[in-house]
Amino acid sequence: MLTRAVIDRVVTAALEEDAPWGDLTSDYLIPADAVATADLAAREPGVFSGAEVFEAAFRLTDPRVHVQPVAEDGEWFEPGAVLAVVTGPARAVLTAERIGLNFAQRMSGIATLTGRYVAEVAHTGARIVDTRKTTPGLRVFERHAVRNGGGYNHRFSLSDAVMAKDNHLAVLTRHGASLTQALLAARARLPHTAHLEVEVDRVDQIEAVLAADVDTIMLDNFSLDDLRRGVELIAGRATVEASGGVTLETVRAIAETGVDVISVGALTHSAPALDLGLDIRISTEG
Repeated sequence: MLTRAVIDRVVTAALEEDAPWGDLTSDYLIPADAVATADLAAREPGVFSGAEVFEAAFRLTDPRVHVQPVAEDGEWFEPGAVLAVVTGPARAVLTAERIGLNFAQRMSGIATLTGRYVAEVAHTGARIVDTRKTTPGLRVFERHAVRNGGGYNHRFSLSDAVMAKDNHLAVLTRHGASLTQALLAARARLPHTAHLEVEVDRVDQIEAVLAADVDTIMLDNFSLDDLRRGVELIAGRATVEASGGVTLETVRAIAETGVDVISVGALTHSAPALDLGLDIRISTEG
């Protein structure tokens, strides 16, 4: 969850990285009494994300800086739109500018890309979800951006659910137990609240996994024909997730096979930063 405590911790680290001993340029070139008003402006269309994170960059630099949001997280905008207005000591505004923009551009880029995927499958019942392919240390921010774009979150971490992939299954069945037996034995040890998902890469693995009473079956890198066969075989006995190599060009056809969930690593690992700028006006008090 994107809480203020999480935001402040991550943004503080970013500010310390960017200006560990102060901002030499602003401190020596900008008059101490200069006041800035700046517009966070869109250079291209997209979905806004990161309003609270953007605000924190300025607040944590100098509490005298005020950020007035104009757009809300999850709101679509056009080029030229003003998304927030920043007012305060010019030195602080200039010091925080890059960190605030970095986060807003990154999060808005993810939200915008997610929104495009969601639009492609809107006529189906499929959900677009993210993966753990996030920037280390920024998962909460990036997952928030996915939700702003209309997507959903997969498990947040390794601690949230059981997700058995090919390497797990190879180890699990190393003593000759059948896949079903191995999964049932694991299921018996799990807390009753734990969600169990299993990845398969062939249609002929599905029945053995279903026999273990799993909650979700991930069909990994299946062809469209095999996805349709998988959905028919599972027949509502488990949630069906499609994954692997999903793109904007292929996601519609994947959704139309009848799968319930489509996980897309590209939402976070390949989203381009959105082009946003901070247009600053400087004045001197007195």
